[in-house]
Amino acid sequence: MSQQASPRGTFEKIADALKAQVDADPKMVELPSIAELMRDHGVSRGVVLRAFAALAKTGAAEPVPGGRWRVIRDGQRTDRRPLAERLVDVFADDGLEVGATFPSASALCERFDVSRPTATKALEKLEAAGWLSEGGQGKIRTVRALPSREESSSL
Repeated sequence: MSQQASPRGTFEKIADALKAQVDADPKMVELPSIAELMRDHGVSRGVVLRAFAALAKTGAAEPVPGGRWRVIRDGQRTDRRPLAERLVDVFADDGLEVGATFPSASALCERFDVSRPTATKALEKLEAAGWLSEGGQGKIRTVRALPSREESSSL
């Protein structure tokens, strides 16, 4: 039986070929599209998705919005949680106590590599939860309460 007639194991061969392609090209940041792989390998969408899943399982790739897949290099893991959830970690990471100054939106933009509107929306969620004092132009936000693990998961 030819490879085309039986996809069993074919997804592993495609995953291996993609991994070799990634290893050979250090500038590669995105995997080929599903359609390209279907055409190049003569397989179904399901086989390509299984190949992508195999790469994700080994930590070599991850899905991104729009149906594409991003290459993950060693030491390149990123935190994909919403920014508001990541900001909760700032309380513990920076050793903040009630009354302490919380980092500014500008500092958070730089620290988390996000836009100012994204940082502002996340800070507003922390304000709404009662953990930060209200901010605004020129106002310094202070810690009003420390979040517990259960509370932080509700953001």
